[in-house]
Amino acid sequence: MKKRTSFLLGLFSLSLLLLMSCATSKNSLAFSELNGEWNIIEINGNVVVPADNQPFPFVSFDTSTGRLSGNSGCNRMMSTIAPGANVGEIVIGNIGSTRMACKDMELESTVLSAMGEVKSYKRIDAEKIALCNASNKAILILAPKGATGDLSALNGEWLITTVNNEAVSFDLHKQPFIAIDVVKESVHGYLGCNSFTGGYKVDEAVNNSISFPTLGSTMMACMDMALEDKVSKALNAVKTYKLTVEGVAFYDANGERIMTLLKK
Repeated sequence: MKKRTSFLLGLFSLSLLLLMSCATSKNSLAFSELNGEWNIIEINGNVVVPADNQPFPFVSFDTSTGRLSGNSGCNRMMSTIAPGANVGEIVIGNIGSTRMACKDMELESTVLSAMGEVKSYKRIDAEKIALCNASNKAILILAPKGATGDLSALNGEWLITTVNNEAVSFDLHKQPFIAIDVVKESVHGYLGCNSFTGGYKVDEAVNNSISFPTLGSTMMACMDMALEDKVSKALNAVKTYKLTVEGVAFYDANGERIMTLLKK
């Protein structure tokens, strides 16, 4: 799943072309092609990077009923939509939202402010679209919801080097590891004494989600089971992940790092 770095770098280079693409007609699309749910991945040239355990803000267009809905980063938002007088123009009504208070409201404020400026839309590539302001400047970049959940960067075998911030002594032949197969949607590995197999689960509403609810292991007894117990409990608690300079980090439901992985 860590095309994440190349994904972000690609967005920066993409931004340099957005002004032109919003001002031309070759990338126009029909109003009905807006239909569906879209993650908001860039705002005013800045890549959206949600906080731990926070999903991407998203917008949903229902062109058949003229309704807009979504989440602005904390609260649900809703409004109306209609095609403008010219191809590629859109009329968005006043945006209403729920009133829940969140720890960080900055992203929500930025999303709502940008949404209030939208006057038109253009296609960026085969998947992404841009929402533009009155000056034809791209202010919001959208990608189909779920497109940011690419797990391909997690594919392969990973040595487990820390558990709950404690280093795991390095022994290549006995080192606990996890192998992730994103094609078969399966995992296997070594806990420190026993081997384990199973699958993984992804919550599409949560950015960088992964958990391992169906792991089973062999039942061999070893002289020291302390490391195995730590690894097993940590794997059962995993909810999200991040790519790091050293490899991958797994986090629990509270956003605490509980495991660090190094590519084998």
